[in-house]
Amino acid sequence: MLCLCAVAAFAACSRSKPVPAAAADAADAGSQVPAHGVPGCTLYGEPRETGTVPDALPELSGLAASQRHPGVYWAHNDSGHGFVLYALDETGALRARLTLTGGEPRDIEDVTVGPCAPGDSRPCVFLADIGDNFERRDEVRLYRLPEPESLADATVPVDVLNFTYPDGAHDAESLVADARSGRLAVVTKTRDSLGDVYALDGLKPGASVQASKLGTLEVPEGLDRATTAASLHPSGQRLLLRTYTRVWEVRQPDAARLEDLLKGQLVEVPGASQAQAEAITFLQDGNGYLLGSEFTSQPLFLTRCR
Repeated sequence: MLCLCAVAAFAACSRSKPVPAAAADAADAGSQVPAHGVPGCTLYGEPRETGTVPDALPELSGLAASQRHPGVYWAHNDSGHGFVLYALDETGALRARLTLTGGEPRDIEDVTVGPCAPGDSRPCVFLADIGDNFERRDEVRLYRLPEPESLADATVPVDVLNFTYPDGAHDAESLVADARSGRLAVVTKTRDSLGDVYALDGLKPGASVQASKLGTLEVPEGLDRATTAASLHPSGQRLLLRTYTRVWEVRQPDAARLEDLLKGQLVEVPGASQAQAEAITFLQDGNGYLLGSEFTSQPLFLTRCR
């Protein structure tokens, strides 16, 4: 059984660009560690191909389940493409295209949906402009927009939410939102571990806040590294982490805060072979997850409860 190490005294962070691990077999759905005491699936089934990445998303880098529209997922491209947010379903069919204004993104790496702010029940979409391969950016940012009430092509302005790290620049590709509190956090991408977790408290337009480090995600014996995507369960008691070769889940019954979750159990859950594994999201109801990959026509995989 694997465990998660949440550190109190933090070591210096790696400044090396992670190297993708060699290809590995997907987790065996028949040999999983059952999830007890937490909402969601006790066991996951085998990932099932449901569609393909559409032509509009040749560098799909993030997926997030809509909170307003069942069966819809928000998605975006990596750097070098237009400032556009797409709505699609599990087959890869596009449902809407939102052209965004008010920001100048450099490297958007993930997307999540959560409360627009702590204490605000409205859902917002957050795009994470946090990619920094050479760890040179003094400041990174999120873009925030209210989740549309209807699915239609539109031009939408965004709020810009700037932040810095307390210990220098980091490359990161993962953003999560706590549906209960509205708290946001990033998981960095490093060759030394599954990443460091930084909470983003006090974000607001026109200001820059400093993130606070909560802990480090580690697999015993360095079995895996370089988290490329993450998703927090609606209950806040489970956290999915995707790497180039595997999918991990952190579980902590009754976790009230992210700090509590980081004390939980870490287990491998079923993944799927994809060319550039960089997207994962829990389903809207938390009973399964969708896996995405860069490159047009790559398969999308849906994993539900067994």
